Parts: sequence; structure tokens; C-alpha cells
Amino acid sequence: QVHLVESGGGLVQAGDSLRLSCAASGRTFSSNAMAWFRQAPGKAREFVAGVSGSASRTDYADFVKGRFTISRDKAKNMVALQMNSLKPEDTAVYYCAADRVTTIEPVYMSPADYDYWGQGTQVTVSS
Repeated sequence: QVHLVESGGGLVQAGDSLRLSCAASGRTFSSNAMAWFRQAPGKAREFVAGVSGSASRTDYADFVKGRFTISRDKAKNMVALQMNSLKPEDTAVYYCAADRVTTIEPVYMSPADYDYWGQGTQVTVSS
């Protein structure tokens, strides 16, 4: 059974940094697109950052460009999200997602393109 487990969330002040990690088990995602999404109360789940199966491509939502960095460790079957210069509007539950299909180049930005999801980790940024 496949599991994605996020960690690293917490309560921080505006301007601080956090590093989220997502550990996958049950199968290898070394050649699968993976991504981070977030969902704030009363809002739809939105794309934050993604990495292609080959790890050669990354993509970011405009509101995190220059502040967040996605990375993956294929050997450890993990993906991470380094979040710097956090803002109160970054407050949300952050979810890790993985595509079940092996691909090379695409970075998918729609939740519908991902088959596996973690349970989420809360990030709260105070002003």
C-alpha cells in the first residue's frame, strides 16, 4: 500500500523559513512527477510547486516564485519544499502528491493529475 507522509509544518512568524518533507513508501516514485499543493480554509486546493519525473524540470505558482524551492531525493524516495520569507497568506495545510504513471518531463499543476496524496501538514504564519 502506498503512503505519502508529510512532516515539517508548524507555527512561524512572517519572514521565517520552514522545510517540508514528504516520505513515500509502498512503491518507488523515482520517475514520477511529484508536487506540493496547499489548501486554506474555505478555499480550493491549489498548486504550489512541482517536479518532473526526471527531476530536470520544476514549476512554481507565481505567488511562491523566488521564495519556495522544491527538490527530490530519488534514493530516499522523498520530496521536499523549502519555504523562505513566509507570509501570513501562506497559511494552509500543505499536501504532497505523486503521479502513479512514470513520466519524464511534465510538471503537472492540476490536483486531478495526481493519484496519491499525503494527509497534509499544517503551516501557520503569524504576522
